[in-house]
Amino acid sequence: MSAPDVTALLTELERSEPDLADDARTAVEWLTGGEPLETVTQLDVCEFLWYTLPLKVGGDHERLARALGKLLTLGGLDRYAALCESATTLQILRAYARDGEDAGTAAYQEALEATGVLPPDVADLRWSMIMGPEELGAHVACSAALELAILSGEDIDRVALTRRWLTEPRTELGGDSWLNRVHGERLNRWVLGRGPARRELAQPFEVRLHAPIAPQPLPALHRLLSLAASESLPLRLAPSPEALHLRELAELDLGALLRDGARLTITDEGRRLLDSPEELWAAATGLLLARPEHEFDVSVREAALILLADGSVMSPRELHTRVAEIVGGEGWQPATGRENVARPLTGLVGQLTALDLAFGDDLVVRLTPAGHLAALAALRAHALRPRQYVSPG
Repeated sequence: MSAPDVTALLTELERSEPDLADDARTAVEWLTGGEPLETVTQLDVCEFLWYTLPLKVGGDHERLARALGKLLTLGGLDRYAALCESATTLQILRAYARDGEDAGTAAYQEALEATGVLPPDVADLRWSMIMGPEELGAHVACSAALELAILSGEDIDRVALTRRWLTEPRTELGGDSWLNRVHGERLNRWVLGRGPARRELAQPFEVRLHAPIAPQPLPALHRLLSLAASESLPLRLAPSPEALHLRELAELDLGALLRDGARLTITDEGRRLLDSPEELWAAATGLLLARPEHEFDVSVREAALILLADGSVMSPRELHTRVAEIVGGEGWQPATGRENVARPLTGLVGQLTALDLAFGDDLVVRLTPAGHLAALAALRAHALRPRQYVSPG
């Protein structure tokens, strides 16, 4: 069966309901963006009706939705036409009109989740709010697969189906997978970040970070949690600055230890990490580039990790100077002052040494073999993070 032709459908609508033809033309142009009507999915229709229409299209929104429904009915797309005239669409459009954008958007998000065609986050990929072309293509393809599965009457596991659709080699991608495409796109965007010095430094990592980094043992942290699991630890257990830092890291940053009077006990989160070396590794390496109070701190830590992961052995002064040059080239002003760079840099080196991932003293800072992999793991997780809108303030 040939796909419905929009021009022919509009001509037919002009004959049957001429008062709706112009509205239908406006709506379908916004919906399809000039692409064939056969490419439209349920997700496309829902996002148009519940988000694009009330926020970006002028005119009588209920009338525009109704006109689009008439056009889709003529084209044999009855399921999509029903969405145009549904009580849900009417309620969402009126929420925007009556209660404002925030209320309308909240109603839209709730209704969209209820459709079942919105691809969920999976272990390998959390979807961005701002998608590049590859990620958008993956999102649309996964949504279409979910829609088809729902129509077939399957009792589906949305997470499992989405992960399978993302990771399986696809003929239309020349044997590549959507997950590879999205990761490649995010890595490329990360490399092309602020500043020529940072860009040149990060360039070799675009390939090095594509494959996952194998988790490594963290003996010092594992030993601390194991001791806490078998018997509570005295708070004064700090034979060295590194041991004290490790205890604070486990308690304050990981939430793995809890103060109980004069002692420390393991928390449920601590037991979860203790039971899974992979989760322990992910949590510990995640701290190296966890978002602190200011994005500047992330830039400092990231630059230092790139330098150290490249095999550099530097004195603390040399590391500070190189990091300051890199973040200065990213446009941070006046935040490149010596004391501003020193604070996040000292914090990073302290975490690395506490976890036995680096040797750091007054003479040299150098990663251990496990520390090298930890730096790569932290950089990879940071580069592949979903792209979100920045909230003002």
